Amino acid sequence: MAQIPSLDNAHLNLASLREQSQKELLNILKNIRGKKCLVIDPKLGGSLSLLIQTSLLKENGAELRHLSAEPVETECTRILYLVRPQINLMKFISSNIQNDLSKGVQREYFLYFVPRRTVVCEKIFEEEKVHHLLTIGEYPFYLLPLDEDVLSFELDLAYKECFVDGDTSSLWHIAKAIHKLEFSSGVIPNVRAKGKASTKVTEILNSLQVEEPINSADMGIPEINTLILLDREVDMVTPMCFQLTYEGLLDEILQINNGSVEIDSTVMGGGQQDGKKIKVPLNSSDKLYKEIRDLNFEVVVQVLRQKATSIQQDYAEVKSTSQSVSELKDFVKKLNSLPEIARHVNLAQHLQSFTCKPSFHARLDIEQTLLELQNYEICFEYIEEMIHKQEPLVNVLRLLESKSNWLAIARALQLIVEDTDTANPNDISYIFSGYAPLSIRLVQHAIRSGWRSIEEIMKLLPGPHVDLKRSVSNSSSSQDANPVFQSNLDRIADGRRSLALVIFIGGITFAEIAALRFLSSQEGTGYDFIVATTKMVNGTTILETLMTNNS
Repeated sequence: MAQIPSLDNAHLNLASLREQSQKELLNILKNIRGKKCLVIDPKLGGSLSLLIQTSLLKENGAELRHLSAEPVETECTRILYLVRPQINLMKFISSNIQNDLSKGVQREYFLYFVPRRTVVCEKIFEEEKVHHLLTIGEYPFYLLPLDEDVLSFELDLAYKECFVDGDTSSLWHIAKAIHKLEFSSGVIPNVRAKGKASTKVTEILNSLQVEEPINSADMGIPEINTLILLDREVDMVTPMCFQLTYEGLLDEILQINNGSVEIDSTVMGGGQQDGKKIKVPLNSSDKLYKEIRDLNFEVVVQVLRQKATSIQQDYAEVKSTSQSVSELKDFVKKLNSLPEIARHVNLAQHLQSFTCKPSFHARLDIEQTLLELQNYEICFEYIEEMIHKQEPLVNVLRLLESKSNWLAIARALQLIVEDTDTANPNDISYIFSGYAPLSIRLVQHAIRSGWRSIEEIMKLLPGPHVDLKRSVSNSSSSQDANPVFQSNLDRIADGRRSLALVIFIGGITFAEIAALRFLSSQEGTGYDFIVATTKMVNGTTILETLMTNNS
C-alpha cells in the first residue's frame, strides 16, 4: 500500500494543493542544472515522503542525503540544502561548507529555506564567513495533506515556541497558509478563535487580506464556510488522556509518524526475530483502515473477527457446493481484502498485548477518577506508586492535572457522560469511553450557534476569544456578527453540506479527529470538517517537546 495517501474523496481540492507543492520543489531542482546532491533536514524528510515519490526526485538529478553535523559524502559539485530556519541546522551547513574549504573541494551551494528565510539564520552564515558562497531561496511549503481530511503545517515546535518561549513566528506561518488557501477557495466568511495564539492569527490574517487582497467577486460562494481556531492551551486535559480509538492507540503505543508506523517484522507475521523493522502505511487509501480507525478499540477487535469469520464461512461454502461464476467473482472480491484484514489483525493483536494488562485498565480508572474529580487520595497514591516503580516521567506528568475551573466547565459542557455505548455511540464521548473532549465540545457549539451561548464558560478557559464575520468582497471584518449563521451561508448553492476548517495551534490528537468525523456523521450537524494542525500529538509527545532543548 502506498504511503502517499489518495486525496480523491477530499472535501477540498487537496490534490491540487499537493501538486502545487510538488511542482514548486521540482522547479527548484530543475533550476539547478545537472546532477546535484539534495541534502534534507531530517524532519523534512518525513514530510516530503507524503508529498513526492523519491524516484521523481532522482529523475530530476537529485541524489538524496540527510543533513547532520557529519560532512556530506558525495561526488556532486552542486549541493542543495532544503531546511527549516533553525539555528542548529545553519551551524551544520556552515560546518559542511568549511569542511569542503579545508580540503580544497570546490562546490556550488544552494540553500532553500522552508517555508521562508529568516534574518537570524542568515546572520549565522555571515558570522561563519560562508554567506557569500550560498545562493539562498525559499520553498513556500506551508501545508501538507496527511490524509483526505487532515492537513499539517509541519510546525513540530509550535506549542513550545508559542506557549513557553513566547516566539510567535509560527503564527505568521499559519496565517499565511490560510491566506494562500483562500486564493483558491475564497475568503472564509465566519471566523471563531479561542486563545491568545488563535486570536493573533485572525489579526494577521486580516492584515494579509489588506496587503494582498483576494478578489472574490468572480469566485462565487466560498468553499469553506467557517474557520475555527483553537489553542492547544485551551484544552490540555484531552491530550493527556490515553486515546482509546484504534488510530489513537496505534499512536500511543507505536507512534504514528508521517502516516505510518514502524514495527518489528515478526509482529506482521514476518518469520524469525531478526530485528528488521517494516513500515506500515496508515491512511484512508486502505479502505478497511478508513472504516475502523475511529472506532473504540474494543469494537475494532469485534469487527475484524466478524470479517475474518465471514471469509472463512464463504470459503467453506465454496468448497462444499458448486458456485456460479458471479458467486465465485463475489468471493474473489472478498479475498482481495485479505491482506488488509491480515495487516490489521496483526496490529490489533500487538495492541492487545498492552490493553489486556491489569495496569492498563488501572491507568484508565485513575484517569476517569481525575476527570470526574472524585477521589484525589486514590489518585495521589497511584501516582506515588508510579514514581516508586520509576515509571517514565512523561507517564507520571500526564496524570498531573490541576483542579482550576474543571468541574464547572465539565458540568456546563456535559463532558462526562455516563452509560456511553462504544459499539453504537450517539455522542463524541465514546472516544474516551465516557469523556467528551472539551476541544470538540467547543467546536460543536461553534457550528451550532456560536460561542455567545456559552460566553460565561468561554471566560473560564485560557485566552481571549473572537467571533468574526469577514466580508467576502473586501477585507473588513466585524465583531458584531450574528452568532447564528445565515441560512444562505450555511448551504452552498449546489446543495453540498457546509465545510468548516478546524485549526489546532499546538497540535491535535487522533482521538479528537475521530470525534470531529463522528460529529460530522451525525444527522443535523450539516457540516463536513477539514482539520489543520501544527503537528499530530499525544500527551507523551507534547511533554517530550517541552522537556527537550530544541535550540
